[in-house]
Amino acid sequence: MPGNGAVTRSTLRQQIADALRDEVLAGRLQPGQEFTVKEIAEQYGVSATPVREALVDLSAQGLVDAVQHRGFEVRAYSLDDYRDMIEARSLVTDGIFHRLVHGGGDCGTAADEPHRTTALATVRRRGEEAARAATAGDLNVLIGYDLRFWRELSALYGNPYLADFLHRLRVQSWVCTVQHLRRVTDLKGRLWAGHTELVDALARRDPVAAHAVVAAYNAHSLALLERLAAG
Repeated sequence: MPGNGAVTRSTLRQQIADALRDEVLAGRLQPGQEFTVKEIAEQYGVSATPVREALVDLSAQGLVDAVQHRGFEVRAYSLDDYRDMIEARSLVTDGIFHRLVHGGGDCGTAADEPHRTTALATVRRRGEEAARAATAGDLNVLIGYDLRFWRELSALYGNPYLADFLHRLRVQSWVCTVQHLRRVTDLKGRLWAGHTELVDALARRDPVAAHAVVAAYNAHSLALLERLAAG
């Protein structure tokens, strides 16, 4: 079992959940791989209670499944699952883009325009980091910046429930794709790197262009995944 470092006791539940999520995204916990609460507790040197709580959280997020009498296993997603994720993500992001462009959320009035500009600039910098990682084929760095990019962008909508839902979808999407991407020795130039184009479209208040950027991203990602899955 993977694992490293001691986990402090103050926020054990969340730290263990984050650590296990990172193990899945890094490909060190593979789809279908089984483990027990006891194994994870021993791995991190903690009691079983926070581990069990963390695994319940990850199960609710769709990253692991409980296996009767055996513990837990990493959920295995299919290409059909990924297509459904893309559809769900698109419905959410189109709503967010419309709201950001036409007013609403945390940047909905003329008085909020300076805040909107500053917030989008911050998101754009995150997108620049994600784009650099994607161009270089650095999957680990890309996943981290990509998740933060979308988290911060969706937070501008002003609805924390919707932002959390999109974040969950994006984590699940990465869990689905890393099992294929990790098999590629060189990802340089093969990953989507259009984060800044999306922010620029939103800065211009152009939801049609924003939708087109995301549609191209979805088509690119699905085509790449289908090629890798086919071997």
